[in-house]
Amino acid sequence: MKPIMYLSAILMIALAIGGCRGEKMLTEEQVLKANPIVEMETSMGTMKIELYSNYAPKHAWNFVKLAQEDFYDSLIFHRIIKGFMIQGGDPDGIGTGGPGYTIEAEIVPELKHVKGTLAAARQADQVNPQRRSSGSQFYICHGAPSHLNGQYTIYGQVIEGLEVVDKIAAVKTGPRDKPVEDVLINDIKVVDMKEHEK
Repeated sequence: MKPIMYLSAILMIALAIGGCRGEKMLTEEQVLKANPIVEMETSMGTMKIELYSNYAPKHAWNFVKLAQEDFYDSLIFHRIIKGFMIQGGDPDGIGTGGPGYTIEAEIVPELKHVKGTLAAARQADQVNPQRRSSGSQFYICHGAPSHLNGQYTIYGQVIEGLEVVDKIAAVKTGPRDKPVEDVLINDIKVVDMKEHEK
């Protein structure tokens, strides 16, 4: 009896710590203490992104939470404009879907849109004057669209794999800037943590 109870306890602990993919599951408290480094594996290569929990804690935690729930796995980049940005995170694949909620804006004036910037997509000011972000849709800049500065929540930066952004941005697109052939997000996982700068 005791050995069975012991093994059950180990299994429960392993599931709590490792999740279904054998990875350590981070808590919100852990994410808010340091900037997560996530690895985004796509059908065109892998990039690493630093999430700014120091500037946009709600957005950074939400991104990690959804990644740990496998929300982004097998979703597509549904809108691609070379020289501007690549956009993904919509479970419907057409730019209108999400997890069923929005996130309060965390716009930091000193953060600027540059190549590799990760920011939250959102509805236009006319219907969204508070500039609340989509619960899951994001874009990664291919250019440096300065006209977006101060308008959208920036919550990360590609630190490795900008060439992957280049490759994705170069794909052939059709109506509504949707790629003719799907560009997939295969997996997103946290691979490291970076201490907040003092």
